[in-house]
Amino acid sequence: MAGSVDGSVDESAGSLVIEVTVGPEAPERCNQAFTVAAAACASGVPVHVWLSGDGSSLALPGRAAGVELEHATPLPELIDLVLEFGSLAVCSQSAARRAIAPGDVLPGVTIAGAATYVERLLRPGTQALVY
Repeated sequence: MAGSVDGSVDESAGSLVIEVTVGPEAPERCNQAFTVAAAACASGVPVHVWLSGDGSSLALPGRAAGVELEHATPLPELIDLVLEFGSLAVCSQSAARRAIAPGDVLPGVTIAGAATYVERLLRPGTQALVY
């Protein structure tokens, strides 16, 4: 993880795990999840976004561009910010069910199993949100 906008990262104060379970079919929930993630990144909070279920498709190039929401920052800009200052992973089972391979996803996105998700959640001071 690169760190916050000001370059500092302090996981001792806690981190945020955001699971996104919806894709382009739910533009408001997608945008809300990434807006919260981007705001946390900008505040210096370590952020880990986990894409599962239909949210997995958001890791594919161009997919977020089709998610439009009035009065909201474009989803691709929010995802770029998370990729720069946080981390973004796709659930390996969700990816497999959708035939998404590591070479298919945006640069910086990883595909990881449930053990990685649980490890992130169990770190001291971690808060979890699910959209």
